[in-house]
Amino acid sequence: MGKPVPHDTEFSDAGALVYGDNLPLMRALSEGTCDLIYLDPPFKTLKVRGSRDGADYDDRWPGGTQGYLDFLRPRLIEVHRLLSEKGSLYLHLDWRVVHYAKVELDRIFGPDNFLNEIIWSYRTGGLSKRRFARKHDTILLYAKSNGNHTFNLVRAGAFRTDGLKHDRRGRLYKNTRNGPLYFHSEGPALTDVWDIPFLSTVSSERTGYPSQKPEALLARIIEASSDPGDLVADFFCGSGTTCAVAARLDRRWLGCDHSEEAVAVAALRLGTEPHEQGRSLTDT
Repeated sequence: MGKPVPHDTEFSDAGALVYGDNLPLMRALSEGTCDLIYLDPPFKTLKVRGSRDGADYDDRWPGGTQGYLDFLRPRLIEVHRLLSEKGSLYLHLDWRVVHYAKVELDRIFGPDNFLNEIIWSYRTGGLSKRRFARKHDTILLYAKSNGNHTFNLVRAGAFRTDGLKHDRRGRLYKNTRNGPLYFHSEGPALTDVWDIPFLSTVSSERTGYPSQKPEALLARIIEASSDPGDLVADFFCGSGTTCAVAARLDRRWLGCDHSEEAVAVAALRLGTEPHEQGRSLTDT
């Protein structure tokens, strides 16, 4: 598949893509290596997810929910170890197991380091006649050290301007008891509900890999919780969306996936040669 993975000091370069099981890789990396980690693991759909080009992964779990958590827990422990003091974790799941994962993260990170339950809202697919259509994912945000973590306020969208006034410079404001309240020219600060379209079947971003996430979603995460030069890691990187966006935003990046097909897609997208998880990163 590629050359053996390098010593972790080599991750000071622009980026590295690794083919193999993420747990040995994580355990071989030095403590505090990563400034931002995004995890998009299987959702416990109990299906084999696949695409026409053969890129797929098995999301069936012997032992049910407990078996899934036994898989996820050691990886979350390693994430906590790998984050720098200013680092944050975004764990992307859905209604199936996100509540169980929240309990695990509270134990590992401590409940005081929980920052947000982000709702990614989208409209795609069919409807249900027996319940409300499920049209959102949940992303849990934790800091390694609440108060020391990187957070850059992100603004997007537009204010509701009905009935607002303009001053002589054309700035929108409304009257309050304390005087005029002006509205920021870049729009309102984002809340924890994100309305970002899912990738359409004809999107130019499509790589053919199942469950691919839109670049706009990862751009928002990376811009909010890292700075240029920081190391952004995705240990379930799939087709490499996180790595591609991190590179575009001048962050260093580290991606890993156990699917040979996924890594091949990501390598082509990133223009890089993948490393293979065949020995410890600390081997010389």
